Amino acid sequence: MCGLLGILTGDGDAAALTPAVERALPCMRHRGPDAAGTWCDDDVVFGFNRLSIIDLEHSHQPLTWGPADDPERYAMTFNGEIYNYPELRAELAGAGYEFRTEGDGEPILVGYHHWGEAVLEKLRGMFAIAIWDTRTRRLFLARDRFGIKPLFYATTGAGTAFASEKKSILEMAPELGLDAADLDRRALVHYTDLQYVPEPETLHAGIRRLESGCHATLAPGGEVTQVRWFDPAFPIEPVPAGGEQAVFDRIAAVLEDSVAKHMRADVTVGSFLSGGIDSTAIAALAKRHNPDLLTFTTGFEREGFSEVDVAAESAAAIGVEHIVKVVSPEEFAGAIPKIIWYLDDPVADPALVPLYFVAAEARKHVKVVLSGEGADELFGGYTIYKEPLSLRPFERLPAAALRGLGALGRALPEGMRGKSLLLRGSTPLERRYYGNARSFTFEQLREVLPWAPREWDHGEVTAPIYARSADMDPVTRMQHLDLFTWLRGDILVKADKITMANSLELRVPFLDREVFEVAQTLPVDMRIAHGTTKYALRRAMEQIVPEHVINRRKLGFPVPIRHWLAGDELHDWARGVIDESGTGDLIDKAAVRRMLAEHHPTRNDNSRRLWTVLAFMIWHGIFIEDRIRPEIEQRDYPVRL
Repeated sequence: MCGLLGILTGDGDAAALTPAVERALPCMRHRGPDAAGTWCDDDVVFGFNRLSIIDLEHSHQPLTWGPADDPERYAMTFNGEIYNYPELRAELAGAGYEFRTEGDGEPILVGYHHWGEAVLEKLRGMFAIAIWDTRTRRLFLARDRFGIKPLFYATTGAGTAFASEKKSILEMAPELGLDAADLDRRALVHYTDLQYVPEPETLHAGIRRLESGCHATLAPGGEVTQVRWFDPAFPIEPVPAGGEQAVFDRIAAVLEDSVAKHMRADVTVGSFLSGGIDSTAIAALAKRHNPDLLTFTTGFEREGFSEVDVAAESAAAIGVEHIVKVVSPEEFAGAIPKIIWYLDDPVADPALVPLYFVAAEARKHVKVVLSGEGADELFGGYTIYKEPLSLRPFERLPAAALRGLGALGRALPEGMRGKSLLLRGSTPLERRYYGNARSFTFEQLREVLPWAPREWDHGEVTAPIYARSADMDPVTRMQHLDLFTWLRGDILVKADKITMANSLELRVPFLDREVFEVAQTLPVDMRIAHGTTKYALRRAMEQIVPEHVINRRKLGFPVPIRHWLAGDELHDWARGVIDESGTGDLIDKAAVRRMLAEHHPTRNDNSRRLWTVLAFMIWHGIFIEDRIRPEIEQRDYPVRL
C-alpha cells in the first residue's frame, strides 16, 4: 500500500519536472512513510512513497525490470496488494522468467511483458498501476476491478500527471499550468445530490479519475482514453432442488480462501469489527490464520449510537483480543478539517470520522487491517433491494395505467397512506433508484444551489450504467448500479483515504475476484429472501459467525449527528462553518442557516443535507480559499513484525 505519482511529459524534458515531483511527494507521505524515491527518463518521471508490507527489505519502487536482452525495459509504480502473487510468480517462472525480488509488484511487470494488458485479468487484489515501456515509449495506467485503489490524472500542455491523491497533482499546478482554483460546478451539483463526487469527476475541473476496472495507454503528448477491462456481469445460475446447502458451502469456502490470501503479509494483520455480519465473518475467518488476531471498533458515548457492546460480545465469542476507541463530539468536530484534506474531495458520510479514529488506534498496533466492505453490493445487503419485489404487481400494468396511478399519487396529500407506493410503483427503476445516497429533492437542491441547471437530473450519472444492465432483473440492476456509484464513490473512497491517512493498509476480502465469481451467480431469492437481506451469505456463515450477529440488521459505525447538530455538541460549530465560509457565490447561505434552525432530530431531520453542505464548505475553505489549513501530523511508525 503506497502512493504513486508521475508525469508523462510532452516535450521530452522529464528531468526538468523531477523537482516538482519531489516537492509533491510529501503531500501523501501518509500513504507510505517507510521509503520514497523517484525515477525518470526523457519522457516520464515517477515518484513513490512506500508502506512496506511484503518483502520489506527489497521491492522498492519505482521498480524496473526487463528480459535478458533489455533488463531495464520497464519501470513501474504500483499502489495496492496482489494476493495471488506467489501463484503468479510460479506460473511465470515456469514460462522461463527470472525474478529479482520476493514481492508482489514484480509479477505484475513480468506478467505485463508476457501477457500484455491481459495481465489485469490474472491479478487477484487491489491496485492502481503505472508502467512505462522504454522501448515503445508508452505509459500504461490501470485500476482494479472495483476501484479499491484510486488514480487521479490531469492533462495539460506540460503533459499528463497521475497520482494516488489529487492534492499531489495540485501541488504541481504551477509546473503543469493547472488552475488549482477551477471548480467543476457540474461535479458540485452531483456531489450535493449524491453525497459524493461520481467517477470520473472531481471537484477540480482540470483533474479526473481513471475509473474502476479501466485502463489507458498513452504516448507523450497524448490524451487519456479509458478502456473498460472489467464490467461486472451476473450470469445467474438456478439452484437445483435441495441444492441450497451446496451453494452455502461454496460461499463459505471461497470466502475462507479469500481471507487466507488477504492475510499474506510480512507484518501484523488485524481486523475491524463492528456489530454486523460482514466484519464479524471476516474477523472470525482471520482468527483461523492468526490465533493472536487483534480487532478494533469505535463508538460514541450516546446510547443507541455505538456498536461497542455488540462488537465486544462478538470478539469474546470468536476469541480475539479487542480494542475500542470511543469518540467525543469535541474530537469529532476537531478532526473534520484534516479528514477532508485527506479525502481530496468531500464525502458526506459522517461514518468516515469514527473510521478515522479507529484507524488511528489500530495503527498503534498493526500495519494492515481486514474489513467487510463490499458484502452488501455483492450479496444483496441493502434493504432497498427488496423494493422491486413489493412493486411486482405494477410491472404487469400497461403504460397508460401507470401514468394514471402516478398522477393519482401526486394528487394525494403528503403523508397519506398509499401515496409513496403509487409514486414508486408508477416510476421506472431508472428514474426511481440511483444509489444509497440521495438526501435532497431537486427542489431542495435548487434552494441550496440556486444556479443549478433546471434540466439536470441524476440520469446523466446513472443512465450509462443502467444501459449496460438492461437484460438483468431489477434487484440485480440495483446491485450493478451500486458497484459503480455508492461502492466506489463513498465506501471505497473513505476506506482507502481514511485508513491511508493513518498509514494503515485496509484490505477487503469480499471484493475479491473469486468471491465475486460466486456471488454473481446467485439468484435473487438467494440474496433477498425469507424477510432478510444477504440470505445466502447469512446461511453460509451460520457455523462461523456468532448467533447474536447472524441476523442482526446492518448499522456499521452509526453517528449521532442528527442529535448533535440540534444540540450543544455541534449546532454552534455548524453555524460557525456556515458564517465563515467563502462559498456565497455558490451556496445560498441563508437557506442553509434556515435548514440548521429548522433541524430537529425526529420531527424535521435535516442532518444529512446539512452535513453534505458543511463538508463542502470546509473543503472549499481548504482547497479553494486557502483559508483553512489543517494541522497534518508527519508521523513515523515502527515496523511491527
